[in-house]
Amino acid sequence: MVAVAVVDATEPGNVGTIARSMKNFGLSDLLLVNPPELDPEGEAYGFAGQAREDVLPEARELTFDELVAEYHTVGTTAVTNEDATKHVRYPFQTPAELAEDLAGIEAETAVVFGRERVGLTNDELARMDQVCSIPASADYPVLNLGQAANIVCYELRDLTVEETQHPDERHERADQQAVEGLNEQFGEFLEDIGHPEEKRPKAKRLWRRFVGRAHPTGREARTLRGIFRRAGQRIERAENDDTE
Repeated sequence: MVAVAVVDATEPGNVGTIARSMKNFGLSDLLLVNPPELDPEGEAYGFAGQAREDVLPEARELTFDELVAEYHTVGTTAVTNEDATKHVRYPFQTPAELAEDLAGIEAETAVVFGRERVGLTNDELARMDQVCSIPASADYPVLNLGQAANIVCYELRDLTVEETQHPDERHERADQQAVEGLNEQFGEFLEDIGHPEEKRPKAKRLWRRFVGRAHPTGREARTLRGIFRRAGQRIERAENDDTE
């Protein structure tokens, strides 16, 4: 249900450390975007512990575009914004809050970690559905990649144990293709209503985060898309009437 994705890591040992953390806490699906070479005789496998037997060799390499298209994405960052006026890294959840939020959600989710030195860029975070940040001392809030992954994997451990909920209590989130379709429909709606072009990227980012936290069902996604589509058609008819 929950995968771990690492974007642009440069140190093989960090990839191995993350694989080991995943193995410790019951996670097995490792996704790698532009990874370093992972030599079976090198640091990655040396740091992976027992994860060298399954998690690391079975890791899947993919592009960033494929990652955001196929998964409900949660971007992790140490640097956050504390108010809604600067929204690329806001709102954010702690790892514990994230685990509670994802519990009971039927969705292919990827928790995404960035580069060792700079993490995920603003452009990459803007394409994430949710943001997660680890609360740390204001004097030195930056954790290294392995530390961050270890903390997040630990908090997500309850999602890897045997299900205890009754099936009727589960929230069946729309698949990622339907969610992306809803996001695209909202973008078209902004065009239809003449929302200022320079403000559209911000509006679409806010909408993505809103939908990311809401976890809409398939029916909810279809209903919202239908509303946006009908609104656009009505606007188009009204514009045509005005030109006649």
